[in-house]
Order: sequence, then C-alpha cells, then structure tokens
Amino acid sequence: MPISYRGRMSDGRTSEIERTGPAHRRDQVRRIVVEGGFARIDELARRLGVSAMTVHRDLDTLESEGWLTKIRGGATANPSALAEAGVRERAAAMRPEKEAIAARAAAHLGPGQTVFVDDSTTALALLPHLGAAGPLTVVTNFLPVVTEVGDVPGVDVVLLGGTYHRLQEACFGLQTTDAIERLHADVLFMSTTAVTGGSCYHRSEMTVMVKRAFLACAARKVLLVDHAKFGRPAPHLLCPVDAFDVVVTDSGLDEEELAELRQRDVTVEVARP
Repeated sequence: MPISYRGRMSDGRTSEIERTGPAHRRDQVRRIVVEGGFARIDELARRLGVSAMTVHRDLDTLESEGWLTKIRGGATANPSALAEAGVRERAAAMRPEKEAIAARAAAHLGPGQTVFVDDSTTALALLPHLGAAGPLTVVTNFLPVVTEVGDVPGVDVVLLGGTYHRLQEACFGLQTTDAIERLHADVLFMSTTAVTGGSCYHRSEMTVMVKRAFLACAARKVLLVDHAKFGRPAPHLLCPVDAFDVVVTDSGLDEEELAELRQRDVTVEVARP
C-alpha cells in the first residue's frame, strides 16, 4: 500500500510524493547505480524527489549490503552488482537521452555504407534508424543487433565471432578483434562507460580491446554518450575523446563539460530528449 513520503528536494523545496517506503526507494537507488555503473548524489535526489541527506543514508545502507561504494559526490556499483545487470536493465537507464542521441546520430548514416555498431545499449537505440538509411552493411559483435535488424530489408548484418558472453549478449576475445581487423567501415557508432579528463574509459578490459579494434578500422568515428557518463569513474583507458570525429550527447550536459569538449577539436552535437 503506497504511503505518502514527504521529502526536501535538492533546491530546498518540500515535495509530497507517493512512495512505497524506504525499502522501495533504496531499491530504486540501487537500480539506478547498478544500471549506470555510477550515479551522482544530486542526480539521485532530483530523480527521486528527496533530499541529498536521504540519498546519503540510502547509499550507506546499500554500501553495507555490498551493492556499491560511496565516493565523493556519488556512488559506483561494485563488480558483483554489475555482474547482475544485463542488457535490458542497462538499456532502461537514461532511455530518453539515448533515444534522442541515436536520432541525432542517425544523420551520419548513408546508403551504401558499412557500419560498425558496438555492444553498448546506447547503440541499441540507433537500430530503428538503420532501415531508413539503407542499403547498409552492419558489422557487430552484439547479438541484439542481429535479432533487431537481421530481417530488415536493405540491411545486411555481419556478426563477428569470438567467445560469447551471455550477460553482455556479445562476443569478445582474440577471434573478435582478428575479424574486425580484416574489415573496414565507413562509420563507427560507439559508446563508453565514462568520459573524464578528456579521455574515454570503460569498466571492462575485454570490451576495451574490441572497441579499440573498431576504432582502428573505421574511417569516421561517432561517440554516443549521455551526460551522466561525464565525470564518472572507470578503470580502463579506451582512448582520448578526440579520437572521435563527432561526439553526440544530450542537453543535460553542463556548459563546462561542453566547453571542454569543444576545446579538443571535436565536433559536438547536442540532442534534446
């Protein structure tokens, strides 16, 4: 039975919202952090309509349960928690932003192209746009791409081999990178876990190796990255952000981050969800 929860929002205003209790709210916090890998305290407070102090208490509880680690200004999901987040859970995070980013990025598609699509859930949002841009050849290591567009007229799909990882629903390893190196794409669409200090990072080493192979074999490189990924931590360096010709992000990115991107001689396109 829902109960009325009275909380103070981050801007000091008091809001009256419906909640099913603290346990339900903590579950929402856990899902947001695990789906994204990282979440800021102010963003959690805004999304849930509660105070930053309430979020701090929820994060303390979740940290004690082993779901996450609190860091300054936010929290990162622990590896064991990330292992439980599959493609569908990750795809649900920042969905409106991902759809807007993909719609804007679709302008870089053209008939006759060979297109690399990586295993990111941001790239999944691009799939509905592929048929309209055909004929295309789409090369990917990501099984959901095959299931979504394998029967779309005008779209030929090349599925890369390698070691299949069930949770990621994708192939990785030496066979995957070898197959990429024998190909060439007109354009690459890729995302990453984090953008920090002018560089892209990822939480998975095996994923980084495949992404680097894609980067080396594409003529034009488009990074699809929502605003929540800026400033978040991740351990493995992928590449400098200026390795991409275009960065497509959403209007939630703050002006300071946007200005820093543009100073790095990268074309930045901003999509509005």
